[in-house]
Amino acid sequence: TLDNLLVTLKLNNGITGYGEAAIARHITGETVAQTTANIKDAAKFLKNYSIDDYLSLSQKLKDRYPQNPCVRASLEMAVFDSLAKYLKVPLWKCFGRQMESLVSDITIVIGTLEETQKQTRLFFKQGFRAFKIKIGKNENLDLKRVAAVHAIAKGSKIYLDANQGFNAKQTLSFLKELKKLEISVDMIEQPVECDDFAGLAKVTREGGVPVCADESVRSLEDALKIIKEKAANIINIKTMKTGIIESREIVFAAKAAGLKLMIGGMMESSLSMTASAHLAVGLGGFDYVDLDTPFFIKGDREKNPFLSSKGVYALSKVKPGIG
Repeated sequence: TLDNLLVTLKLNNGITGYGEAAIARHITGETVAQTTANIKDAAKFLKNYSIDDYLSLSQKLKDRYPQNPCVRASLEMAVFDSLAKYLKVPLWKCFGRQMESLVSDITIVIGTLEETQKQTRLFFKQGFRAFKIKIGKNENLDLKRVAAVHAIAKGSKIYLDANQGFNAKQTLSFLKELKKLEISVDMIEQPVECDDFAGLAKVTREGGVPVCADESVRSLEDALKIIKEKAANIINIKTMKTGIIESREIVFAAKAAGLKLMIGGMMESSLSMTASAHLAVGLGGFDYVDLDTPFFIKGDREKNPFLSSKGVYALSKVKPGIG
């Protein structure tokens, strides 16, 4: 089961905006009780706030709830949804004037070799052509699973996500084994522990594969450290980590430094995933798209009129707000 919170923000002109708080306790340490209490606390000082004052609001939320980032993310989402509805524009137009197409990868979760093969066949038949394989628990099994995806999803892009499961030495060894099998991968995400910037930089220097920082980037300060230490080639932007405003700042910093970008998420429903799609489409320049969580929540993708069974976000159909 998934326990996320829906935030409803009502303006005094009757417009309603929606936000979502995805509580990833195993990653961020946040809890439902803590998040609920903090959102109710925020409601008190949000009264009489003007939605066009979103910059100061974002900073206030960050300062007030430093250990509960999904509170800021959910409230910023609701503010921007209501602002876009007030302006009568789709949300992406709040971030830019150009609209790029957005096609998500699909995640192959940790499992047996047989489960990996079954899921890969299913999603390849469905039309996916980029596969993100979760690894980091069992190196020998992981090698077989990556080889299986490579064999079944012919011609597809292959991304690896270790979720901090390896150290630098293990990662480099794993990548060498894949090379022996003549399997090329397009990216590896967060191979080492989040605070191991030296290990991340070592993999970036020696691995021969683009490296993406995810859990290592929980703030603009972290992103600037990644840039300064040349610790990664790609940064994964997730609003549940850094909200909308700080995510935008990280995008600007990464682009200025020549790093590539991924848009991703925790276990979020279509509400939050579509909001993240708007952010990526409006800002542009995202080479990696990982907005597939609606496919793992029963019935969620089918209820989203802007997400196809192949992972295509068709935001040109959105009228006001998130949609």
